[in-house]
Amino acid sequence: MLYDIIGWLEAHMQPCIYKQWIGIECPGCGFQRALIALLKGDIWESIQLFPGLIPILFLFVFLILHLLFHLKNGAVVLKYIFIVDIAIIIIDYIIRFIH
Repeated sequence: MLYDIIGWLEAHMQPCIYKQWIGIECPGCGFQRALIALLKGDIWESIQLFPGLIPILFLFVFLILHLLFHLKNGAVVLKYIFIVDIAIIIIDYIIRFIH
């Protein structure tokens, strides 16, 4: 079943409109490929393609836990996870842009 989902995702990948129109990668380029690599179990390739994916997934899992169980400091933790994730994405984008 997972292989069917991965195959469907690979067949239906969307092109980056930002890259098509402007000619440079956007901060989110690599997200789809990283997600597919992660689903295939290749964590290192996923991190290389889009380092912000795993923190984004962690953010959403923690958000769901916070909404379900009303964690005491959940909103504060979510804020810090979000800030770290955005910092990772921006730093990666700057490094890609320079190279």
